[in-house]
Amino acid sequence: MFRNNYDNDSVTFSPQGRIFQVEYAQEAVKQGSVVVGIVSKTHAVLAALKRNAEELSSYQKKVIAIDSHMGIAIAGLASDARVLSNFMKQQSLASKMTYGRPLQVERIVSRIGDRAQTNTQVYGKRPYGVGLLIAGVDEAGPHLFEFQPSGMTQEMVACAIGARSQMARTYLERNLDSFADCGRDALITHALKALKESLSQDRELTIDNTTVGITGIPSAATKGKLDTFKLYDGPDVTAFLENANEEITSGETKPSEEMEVDS
Repeated sequence: MFRNNYDNDSVTFSPQGRIFQVEYAQEAVKQGSVVVGIVSKTHAVLAALKRNAEELSSYQKKVIAIDSHMGIAIAGLASDARVLSNFMKQQSLASKMTYGRPLQVERIVSRIGDRAQTNTQVYGKRPYGVGLLIAGVDEAGPHLFEFQPSGMTQEMVACAIGARSQMARTYLERNLDSFADCGRDALITHALKALKESLSQDRELTIDNTTVGITGIPSAATKGKLDTFKLYDGPDVTAFLENANEEITSGETKPSEEMEVDS
């Protein structure tokens, strides 16, 4: 990226039809640590890799609960994510107070998309430098949406954003057909394995740098109610990490079987 005559504001197009301020905001997303989202017929899962700026600092919060049925994972500027998450919380609360029911996932995603797109049309404002993965459940089932700084939103089956996310996306594409029928634990394992694919060789997933969020449709375990959005952090993710590591190890010891599955 470099400065030019067309990047001083977010309302000026270049001769090639580009808006550089939006592209710069998208670069901010690529600098954030990777987050992964997957949805099945019954559950939606978010998994995130947390960073700490230095050894003496705490890890950045990467997954935020918005309502009892919905949460987001962030990649990019945490301050911009805080503004958007507070807006989403206000919208959810207003729906409950006015209509007595949770706001549909698609509707709240559309609202933050409209809010972000407005920033690309008004002089003196800038795009939000953050990308979001929104996981939630409503009457239509579980959903996963991607939000981009341009204001574009789209529903996904699986998605990864952030630094080194291409390797995570490659894993998701390779296993795409198996996600729909996955149960809760299997879906979390897939998300963590995709997250692990994006790590450099000298790094590992630990209870300190990993966060998982999950929600799901009504089941016998939830007594017919929606499975509320739950965050797993610290020691709570130990069992999930052990399951993911066991599957990775068993897969490495049986390369011929893996090749047969891929074919």
